[in-house]
Amino acid sequence: MQVILAQPRGFCAGVIRAIEIVERALEIYGTTVYVLHEIVHNHHVVEKLRNQGALFIETLDEAPAGAVIIFSAHGVSTAVVKEAEKRNLEVIDATCPLVTKVHLQAQRYSDQGFEVIIIGHPGHPEVEGTRGCVEGPVYVLSRKEEVKKLKVKNPNRLAYVTQTTLSLDDTREVIGALKKRWDNIQGPELSDICYATQSRQNAVRQLAKDIDLLLVVGARNSSNSNRLREVGEQNGLPAHLIEDTDDLKPAWFSEKTRVGITAGTSAPEAMVQKVLEKLRAYGVGRVNEMEGEPEKMHFRLPDFLFPQS
Repeated sequence: MQVILAQPRGFCAGVIRAIEIVERALEIYGTTVYVLHEIVHNHHVVEKLRNQGALFIETLDEAPAGAVIIFSAHGVSTAVVKEAEKRNLEVIDATCPLVTKVHLQAQRYSDQGFEVIIIGHPGHPEVEGTRGCVEGPVYVLSRKEEVKKLKVKNPNRLAYVTQTTLSLDDTREVIGALKKRWDNIQGPELSDICYATQSRQNAVRQLAKDIDLLLVVGARNSSNSNRLREVGEQNGLPAHLIEDTDDLKPAWFSEKTRVGITAGTSAPEAMVQKVLEKLRAYGVGRVNEMEGEPEKMHFRLPDFLFPQS
């Protein structure tokens, strides 16, 4: 059995930044640091940070007034920001800069009098954060079939933004349907979809030519990990999203299976290596890595986390 590792895979710059923000905050403030929601969608990452002392909460009410609170990489709504100010919480914003860009873009469209359509998955923290940054009319849809059912107030003043972790192909179809119905709609094409989401999907497309089975290491609630699984399926592969080695099924493999492995942007490389270790027990004899340039994107940490001595 052969294994080919996708390149690139795993942590993106936004995830690395968010994790480093929590770790740096714990160094500065000790174990009184609260994190609103999962910092990134991966329970291994969350548990590691919890073991270091981070306190994960689901609502601001769970943090005492004046406490240090970190907003997750997915971003939050304007209402959450105002509530944190009202309760005098010391906010550290770990929102991915690419998500912040979408927030500002959506706000700008709304300020210019456009009704805003968010292409994304309703209920996802990133989408809800973006929706909550828009004061005017805002709509959320995720499939092209929803476009013809959408009722807007002013069809001549429409704009769209997208969730950063969507499928390139699916989003392209939704944008096409929007433009077909409203040819004057404004939007960023596919540029809102983050570089890491795009590069990992493209790597799977390339990898699909040389494998029989795709494994995606990532959390079940991770949008970009689910999209990687879908890309594998769209390319004719049996594809499985696995959170850890317990999810592996021996029946998936045979001695001649060519297995491709990728990982979502919030999945640690350590989990990929544990999966490889388990697969060796199933008979993996050779492990290769796709050719590809390592990603060099880097997002700096907030300056105030490095106080002058």
